[in-house]
Amino acid sequence: MLQVPSLETHDRLGTGVAELSAFNDGDRPGWTREVFSEPYRASRAWTAARMREAGLEVHVDAAGNIVGRLAGSEASLPALVTGSHTDTVDGGGRFDGIVGVLGSIEAARLLQESGIRLRRDLLVVDFLGEESNVFGLSCLGSRSAAQELTPEDLDRRDYRGVTLGQAYADYGLDPSRLLDVPWAKEPLHAFVELHIEQGPTLEKRGLPLGIVTAITGIERFIATFAGAADHAGTTSMEDRRDAMAAAAEAVLAVRAEGCGAPTHGVATSTRVESESRSPNVVPSLVRMYSEVRSVDPTWLSGVKGRLTGEIAAKAADLGVDVGFEWSTDNTVVHAASSVQDVAGAAVDALGLPWMPIPSGATHDAVHMATLAPMGMIFIPSKGGKSHCPEEWSSTENIATGVEALVGTLRRLDTTDSRPTS
Repeated sequence: MLQVPSLETHDRLGTGVAELSAFNDGDRPGWTREVFSEPYRASRAWTAARMREAGLEVHVDAAGNIVGRLAGSEASLPALVTGSHTDTVDGGGRFDGIVGVLGSIEAARLLQESGIRLRRDLLVVDFLGEESNVFGLSCLGSRSAAQELTPEDLDRRDYRGVTLGQAYADYGLDPSRLLDVPWAKEPLHAFVELHIEQGPTLEKRGLPLGIVTAITGIERFIATFAGAADHAGTTSMEDRRDAMAAAAEAVLAVRAEGCGAPTHGVATSTRVESESRSPNVVPSLVRMYSEVRSVDPTWLSGVKGRLTGEIAAKAADLGVDVGFEWSTDNTVVHAASSVQDVAGAAVDALGLPWMPIPSGATHDAVHMATLAPMGMIFIPSKGGKSHCPEEWSSTENIATGVEALVGTLRRLDTTDSRPTS
């Protein structure tokens, strides 16, 4: 019989979060543990040891993913996969991704302590480098597992001019073998990721759990505004071709686009850079970095044309030229309805309330969805805060998430046919 999370489980989860958070870059704010950094390298040795302590067979694959295996009774069956990531953004928090890794390890431990052996192998994965990084590419480990990391990706350069491929090599991974991930090339039964919500909905509604319906699509762009440099004291306002003013209009246009989304949609300008550093020169060249996100593919597909047209028109009114570089981080990915149903049934069996909920953040689950039917379980985030030092989820909520994860994995394990998408 499966034991419900005990005080010992609560203690292990709380202690795990505290111990893992100790691996951080002390020169940066919050809990900073970026991919390829020395704190990240040290933390991953801790994570592998934590998996072994929980009774998992552990290896690191060629893409840098840490994989812990709990052997099932029927090795020929496609495996179940769960997990998340342990890297953070610069100035980040202690729970994003970490909950999914520590929770999955605890789920495997609980199964063993309860004397329950799954039919299928259970793979617990700490994916390499899920967060966006100085190379502008997220989900490195899961992209490799899904065979989606490209040679062009490895040629991306950071602010120092170092390529992503060189960063892998410096970290001890062979750039030519990053797609050599045997466990991901085998048939997989399903993938389930436990995660903090990173938003306020569950907390506002007083709910302990959410079951994800879809993961947002993300479109990003860089707008480059070209005006004319002039003396800031002698050039009249009507004679200026002010690239910064055009960029300011564009920032407001991006915000208005997000505010006008009919259902789920957000739009953010994250950075504005001027080539001129002089305080008395009208800016002539400015770059603006922005993104739009939604789980509504119809709205998202129309954003590019709407924003390009509006920003160009406003810039032309100011005598400023503008060019655009658009890129798709990921398209809208829907969780498999069958996995949602199984997770819902598992939570119902626990007697806990829950709600279907979209994810406004991207996750390793996006790429794992190309390999197996995918589902996600959310727990509340205090104040909806994430990607900041104030990020917080209670140990009680994490333990509840682990309960839901265990129930979901057990039910998926007994499903003979592969869940449908």
